[in-house]
Amino acid sequence: MQPKLKNLVDLVAAGDPLAFRELFDRFAGKVHAFALKLTHNDTTAEEIVQEVFLKIWLHREGLSAIDYFPSYLYAITRNHTFNVLKHLAHEAHAKQVLEKVLVKTHEETEEAVIYEDYQRLLDRVIDRLPPKQRQVYSLCHQQGLKYEEVAHRLNISRLTVKTHMQQALRTIKTHFSSTMGLWLVSLVSWFD
Repeated sequence: MQPKLKNLVDLVAAGDPLAFRELFDRFAGKVHAFALKLTHNDTTAEEIVQEVFLKIWLHREGLSAIDYFPSYLYAITRNHTFNVLKHLAHEAHAKQVLEKVLVKTHEETEEAVIYEDYQRLLDRVIDRLPPKQRQVYSLCHQQGLKYEEVAHRLNISRLTVKTHMQQALRTIKTHFSSTMGLWLVSLVSWFD
């Protein structure tokens, strides 16, 4: 190492802030250029310069044992830059995963809210049905009974159950076709 540089490094090792400032002024541009070459980001390169020289200052006591400071500085800069790049890559991946989760959660939440709204509207329409239609609809659609089972339970004919269901579904379809659009009507039609 050049005598002047060796003296400067020894002064930094002894804790001289003016010597450290001179060392920083002398090498900060080279550290920045190297970090910029690897990161392609000026802000990140500037942060690396600050962090590298902070490490040097925090570990200054060991500087006297270094034979060639530029090689030492290069190694610290390279290693720190690679660590920053690894962190940024991990952060970018984590951000992508988080964005996917947030989008999926948002979509699922939105679908759940829409479903709940439609379910409330459907419940209101069902509540307005005549009592027998409401009872038949509830047994068939909400409890999953077959027409024969509903007829037996209510002591009415299967044809009467079918008629009540047709009337209930017609009322529901009419209400939703005017308020919700055709896609919901086709969904309700599926139950015919």
